[in-house]
This record gives sequence, structure tokens and C-alpha cells, in this order.
Amino acid sequence: MKKKLEDYTMLRCFKYLLLIALLPLFFSCQDEQKQIPISDFFKTPEKSFIKISPDGKYLAYLKPYKEKQNLFIQSLADGKERMATSFTDNPIKDYFWTYNNQLVFNQDVAENEEFSLYALNVKTLQMRTLLTQIKTRMWLLNRNRKEPDVITIVMNKRNPATFDVYKLNLNNGQLTLYIANPGNITEWYPDNDGKIRLAKATDGVDETILYRTSDESPFKPIIKNNFKNKVDPIAITTKGNSFYALSNVNRDKSALVEIDATTGKELKVVYRTDKADVMDYGYSRNRHRLEYAGWEDDKPHKYFLNQEFRNVYSDIKTKLNGGVIKFVDRDTSESKYIIITYTDRNPGTFYLYERNGGKLTRLSSLNASLKPEELCTMKPVSFRAADGMLINGYLTLPLGNKKQNYPLVVMPHDWPRNRNVWGYSAEVQFLANRGYAVFQVNYRGSTGYGKAFWSAGFKQVGGKIQSDIADGVNWLTRQKIADPKRVAIMGARFGGFSALYGVSFYPNLYRCAIVQYGLINFFTYIKDIPPYRQPQLQMTYEQVGNPETDANLFRAISPVFHTDKIKSPVLMFQGAKDPRANISEINQFVREIQKRNVPIRYILKANERYSFRSEHNRMDMYAQIERFLGDYLKVKP
Repeated sequence: MKKKLEDYTMLRCFKYLLLIALLPLFFSCQDEQKQIPISDFFKTPEKSFIKISPDGKYLAYLKPYKEKQNLFIQSLADGKERMATSFTDNPIKDYFWTYNNQLVFNQDVAENEEFSLYALNVKTLQMRTLLTQIKTRMWLLNRNRKEPDVITIVMNKRNPATFDVYKLNLNNGQLTLYIANPGNITEWYPDNDGKIRLAKATDGVDETILYRTSDESPFKPIIKNNFKNKVDPIAITTKGNSFYALSNVNRDKSALVEIDATTGKELKVVYRTDKADVMDYGYSRNRHRLEYAGWEDDKPHKYFLNQEFRNVYSDIKTKLNGGVIKFVDRDTSESKYIIITYTDRNPGTFYLYERNGGKLTRLSSLNASLKPEELCTMKPVSFRAADGMLINGYLTLPLGNKKQNYPLVVMPHDWPRNRNVWGYSAEVQFLANRGYAVFQVNYRGSTGYGKAFWSAGFKQVGGKIQSDIADGVNWLTRQKIADPKRVAIMGARFGGFSALYGVSFYPNLYRCAIVQYGLINFFTYIKDIPPYRQPQLQMTYEQVGNPETDANLFRAISPVFHTDKIKSPVLMFQGAKDPRANISEINQFVREIQKRNVPIRYILKANERYSFRSEHNRMDMYAQIERFLGDYLKVKP
């Protein structure tokens, strides 16, 4: 008996010692993160842009066919799917339903900047060309149930610098000029019958809201403001003599208001909050009523203005396991809704909600390959800039028990009317999955935080905007979250400028830079502004600077003049068809850096614009990014 007791004691001691020996291995495994393939992050969704037909009988969506986005139609009666188009050359860019159950769509033809508009009969799948234009931009303005065969579109066909309003007959393709733009109108606003009652004009700095009582009446100015004071009309009320709008006139944060259409005076504030600009809203064009107001400080929020719609939202919310709910589309009777729900770790899932019976049917996930538990949390953060201004942003850390000394990728957003938002980002999750902390800064000049914060970024593109980003990095290193020797900066467009500026003027802060379709010369940026942006040119001068009066500023901050300051490795991506890029200038910029023996990798894609639409090109880009960061940031210290 004594011998058995001794053996048992020795066995327990052995198991205890074995457990002690295995503990480090166990915890190191806990710190390990399953590496998700690049293709799982950046592949084209199986189904996207799901929209319901006005009669509620069909769904339409974009789906890849031979690597190109094509239109598919699904009957809600029997669930059968039909492929409506089979393009293998150019993908479908956008589409919409008409009230006579046709689909109207256009293709993205990068090679020759051709624009073609097509109509598709849903029952027969017969397709016909409605319009073909070269170097023309167009968007849908209005569909009208009273004239289901006619749509109202806006197009710069007559003059590249101005957008006129046209009526397009879907049966015979007849295009009729409805309103000729006098040259200064930037926005048109139809009433519920499709008639244009409101317009917005600009002289480049001041914006004017104009109103007319009928098609036969002239437009008269009712509101005039400097562009910092925004009035963005939403819809004309059923009374016909007032309209809803988002406005920050006489306040810092934009509010949802009602305005007298004849005098321009604000009648009442429908909803406002001191936390952030009201930038989102729900409006039923069928029932002519506001449904909710939306804003975002750290995360998205909604305030409901209609009890019936609140009940719809609440019923959907109880059927889902958390997440932000967005209403994507609805049928004319508003008995069926298409919604999408997402989180910071879920790209999004489409559902069909039927009010009769409260039925919620899952339609498709934007990316079923990803598992939320294998992705990372996006955490809202804030810090004080050097001058005391409060700056907000988001920090995403890799999975695991480690909390300090991360290699860091800073991702400045585009500007001037942008901000980072809480939610799923394929780029952020990809980088976090590879072991990098990701920092997104809403520097001064970002939208959503009020007029004062937005305008604080004017003429600071190479000043306090960049120091805000740098202050954020220093804050993270002081917190010991980021390793000060392993910081990369990565961005697109203005974010690409910030990346190049960072390695030029903060050489001790950033180890390397990744530039996606970046801005390298503010003189060229202003000079090559597209014709349709000309009405906003004076506003651009106030926001960024004037190349004549601010030439010294432009020369001081534009990376093209400071290649001698760039010592850190750079990775650059560019689309050859990018309308805002001077490719020869970019090529010369790269050659100048190469002359100085600075490591630079430059990838130019022939048929891409300012973002890579080709799935193959996207995969290649992020494979290059992964190798580049691995070479210069070294995930393991």
C-alpha cells in the first residue's frame, strides 16, 4: 500500500512538472494568430449591391462571372436565379430598377473612358443600348411612378464642366434636355413627382440654394452661405412650400431641419446632437416622411422620428445578434426591405425582411470565408495633439495576449471631405492578422466632428494635419503600445501624400511608407482638376491653397520637390488610367528616388484608375504589401 502511495505521489509530481514545462508553449500558442489567406480578405463578393424590384417580386445583384461583375436576377416566388448579363470584357459598374420592372445599368470601361447605358427586360432578359458617350459622367436623379418609362438623369454631355438634367425614355431611348445648366449649378433636387424644384449653385466659395414653384417659374435664390455653412436639401415636404435639409448654419454641428422654401428661413430643428454632425437620415419617398436621423462619434447611432419605422427596426434587431443595421432598399409598398448588418469583425450580411409576419431571410454574406472570432476588434481611441486639440481615431490590435511593443501601420484617410468610421475594413483586418497594430487617425479637417474641427484643417495639408498624425504615433509609443523603431505609414490619394510627407519630414518616426495612387504635387493636383470640378476651384483654394498666392507653400510640402529628403523604403501603386494622376511626373519622381539608391518598389497597372478593380491586381497589391512590411518592419522584434 505504501509503495502504491509513493508511485501515485511521484506520478502527480511528474504531471505537475510537465504542466509547468508546457505552460510557456501553451501561452505562446495563445499569442499565435491563424494566418488568413490574402484571397479571403480581398476577393470579389459572391453577391453584392442587392436591390429589390419596385413590385417586390425580384432581387437583382452583382455576381462574378469569369472574373467580371455581372447582373443576376432571382425570383422571390420560387428562388430561381438567372444570369442576366455575361460580360467578360468590362464589369458592370452600377445599376438600378425602374418602376416598369426594367434594369438600367452601365459598364466600367477604363481603356477608352467610354460610358454606355443599357436597359434590360427582366422577363425576357433582352438587352438594348440606351446611351453611349465618351468621357461623359452620368448619374440617376429620379424615377417617377407617374411616368414609369421615363427616368431623369444628370449628365455633362453638352459641356464637360457642367451637368444638365435630361429626361430619358426607356422604350425608345429618346433623350430630352429638361434643364440646361447656366454654368454654376452643382446639385439638382426633384420633388416627389420628379420635377426639379430646388438647386444648389456655387461661385466656388459661396453656395446658393435656389427654389422655383413650378417648371414654368424661374429659380430664385433663397439661401446664400459661405461653403463652410452647409445646407444640403433632402426632400420637399408634402406641403410643397418647405423642405428638409441637413444644415450647420448658425451652429457647429449639422442638424436635420425643416426650411421654408419661399424665404429660406429655418422653420424648426427636427433633430440635432452636440456629439457629432447629423450626416445620415432615413426618408420614405413613398410615404413622404422622415424616419430617422443618424450620426457617428465613436460608433454609428440612430434616432427614430417615426414610430412605425422604429417598430420595423426593433423587430429586425431582436432577430439579429448585434451589429449595425443599414437599410439598403425597399419595394414600393414598403412591405419588403433589403438590409445589411455588419460589425468591425463582420464584413456584412444581406437579409430580406418582410413586414407581414416579420420574416427575416438571410440572402448572402459579403465574405463567408471570414470568421468573426478570427478577426480583431476596432477600438475607438482619442488623444491630445501638441496644441491641445482633441483628436479621435481607431486602434486595431492583433489577437493574442500581447499588449505592447507592436509593429505599427498608420493609415491616414483621404481628404478634404472624409473621415475614418467604425466598422469592417479588409485592409485593417489583413494587417492586424499579419501581426501589425493599425492606427486610423481622424486628424483636424476630418468630417463628422463639426464645422470648427473640419475648417481647422484648411491650408494645413502639410502642417497640423500631419503633426496630428505624428502626435498620434508618439502617443502610442508613449503608451508602449507601438514599437517606435517599427512604424510604417500607408495611405491612398491624400493618405498617400501623407505617407510620402511622413517619410520626408518625419524621417525618425516612420520606418517605411506605402503609397496607393498618391498625390505628389499640389501644383499638378490643382492644374489638372477635371472640368466638372471647376465650380469648386475657389473652394479648393481655401481648403488646400492657391498655386499662385501659395506657391511657396505648395513647393514646401509637395513630395515631388523633396526626393532628397526621402531615405526610407517606399512601396508605390498607381493606375495608368487614373484621371487625377500625371503618370509621366510620377515616373520621374520614382526615378529620382532610385538615383539616390533609396529602396523603392513601383507597381503601375495599365487598365486601372485610382483604385484597383481587378481582383488579380488587388491580390498582387496586398501580396506586395505583405512582403514589403515583412522586409522592413519585421513582425518579430
